[in-house]
Amino acid sequence: MTGQKDAGSGKARDADGTDGDGGRFVERKATFDLWRATASRYALLPLRIFLGVTFVYAGLDKLTDSAFFADTGSGSIGEMMRGVRDSSAIPALVDLALNNPTGFGYAIAFGELAVGLGTLFGLFARLAALGGALISLSLWLTVSWQVHPYYLGNDLAYLMSWLPLLLAGAPVLSLDRLLAERRRIR
Repeated sequence: MTGQKDAGSGKARDADGTDGDGGRFVERKATFDLWRATASRYALLPLRIFLGVTFVYAGLDKLTDSAFFADTGSGSIGEMMRGVRDSSAIPALVDLALNNPTGFGYAIAFGELAVGLGTLFGLFARLAALGGALISLSLWLTVSWQVHPYYLGNDLAYLMSWLPLLLAGAPVLSLDRLLAERRRIR
């Protein structure tokens, strides 16, 4: 404190005329502002980790399930697509997938894996988020379209979750940022 004592009360006063607690208030406010700025900077990281892990898991789950890639049978992509065809928003999209269910299944599995890894590592983060949004949109319009009320279907929630990452990218703890910093140095 750089103040002087108040003659009447004996309390120390800061240079601005406030009592000694003014300095602590300013210090607490600065600490809170720093915490808030740090929290804002890292705000999308939990979402990025959740979506990245979820999509990696979904892709690996499909790739390790031999029944998933079959044209017919319990748990197969073909049976699932035939089961949702008449209740989907865009039956033509399902028909397209049914032209080659195995190929479509591999495309979805590898797409989810690429999206998840890109999101986790923050590599081509906006492109990964776009891929995740498109996968979620296609699943919402086909597989979970018939879910009522709509908010019980998870694909729409995933679609909305990808939008902040599509807009912001991966500004912290990402390969995109590391590469951008290396380009700036050169």
